[in-house]
Amino acid sequence: MALWDRVKESASTMQTQLMAKKNDLKSGAFRDASMAMCALVAAADGTVDPSERQRVAQLIGTNEVLQNFPADDLRRRFDEYVDKLTADFAFGKVSVLQEVAKAKKKPAEARAVIQIGIVIGGADGDFDKDEQAVVREACFALDLPPHEFDL
Repeated sequence: MALWDRVKESASTMQTQLMAKKNDLKSGAFRDASMAMCALVAAADGTVDPSERQRVAQLIGTNEVLQNFPADDLRRRFDEYVDKLTADFAFGKVSVLQEVAKAKKKPAEARAVIQIGIVIGGADGDFDKDEQAVVREACFALDLPPHEFDL
């Protein structure tokens, strides 16, 4: 199986798993952590161009699991985290990873945050090394073993 197919299949599997848990994923900690995760993936290479920002915002708006929350609220939070990362990536990453870590108390939410990162990272068919690295760091912030997610 080609790498492209594996990435698409993995993202699809993650989305299916997220849908199964949709009703359990309604807390503010999950909302904030998932938006922080999306921002980390978008800014994984240290920059976020406007088209990338728009693409991720669109994915957030159309993700059924995230429809538990108002789209404009999610967009505002995502933009805030991206702004922190683009102003000073190293410092911003520390702050944004702290937001991700808020989901640590509930294992189902912590796993869902990682799965959202994988879905967003794989949406363009290329879950690249930078994206994988920030999702791996998020695993550590959430006390989850990266190998559980093939990272």
